[in-house]
Amino acid sequence: MPLLRLRITGNDDDARAIGNLLNSLDGIEHVEEVADLMPHMDDADSSSAGLPDDSGPGVHELEIDAPNASTANKVREAVEALAFDLDVLVEFESEEER
Repeated sequence: MPLLRLRITGNDDDARAIGNLLNSLDGIEHVEEVADLMPHMDDADSSSAGLPDDSGPGVHELEIDAPNASTANKVREAVEALAFDLDVLVEFESEEER
């Protein structure tokens, strides 16, 4: 069973729209937003805290279990089309069972 990982660079509404799309696709039973495990070096006392460069779009990571490679390809195509419409960046990573 292929496991797809998506990294979405966009706001919360964009990530929610992609999550809703994934949950509506036939054959997809599990979609989960995974926590960001990377430590951030944000320092509230920094001279650059609060500058516009610090307030960019958020990053959301989703894991999707697809029953087969064909469904995984359909997921990629659907997410790419929606990401284009929303003007967000989506990166894909996949692991397939061997």
